[in-house]
Amino acid sequence: MQQEIKIGYEFFQNVDELNDIEKKLFETAKSAREKAYAPYSNFLVGCALLLDNGEIISGNNQENAAFPSGLCAERATIFWTAANFPKEKILKIFVIGGLKDFTEKSTAIPPCGACRQSISEYEVKQRSDIEIYFASMSGEVYKTHSVRDLLPFSFDASYL
Repeated sequence: MQQEIKIGYEFFQNVDELNDIEKKLFETAKSAREKAYAPYSNFLVGCALLLDNGEIISGNNQENAAFPSGLCAERATIFWTAANFPKEKILKIFVIGGLKDFTEKSTAIPPCGACRQSISEYEVKQRSDIEIYFASMSGEVYKTHSVRDLLPFSFDASYL
């Protein structure tokens, strides 16, 4: 039996189409991106997330000469948040990435597979969806309502 996988997402041509909190998350992620440590790839990624207590946390990617010892912006931000706010739920994650010297041809970059799996773990842990936004430097934004839209066949503790 063959089944169709449907991916739910919204697309915004410009950041101006977002609400105020989403715009703030975009700006926070963009600012965090500028502080990324990526001397090898020159691919800078910033992340901002919104907690249910209203706090916004940001982080960025951290590379290392001993590949793969670095860490993506999304996981760096989520793990730090979980260590410091273990009881708060993550409501939204906003990611913006691209080459250090971006061009107008920049595109929205979604979380990598490892980050998708980590986001999935926290959705299961908190028993609620996390909205994921990923944007280009020029302001195009994609929004999903859950990591399941990006990772439809996820692995979680129910398989163990």
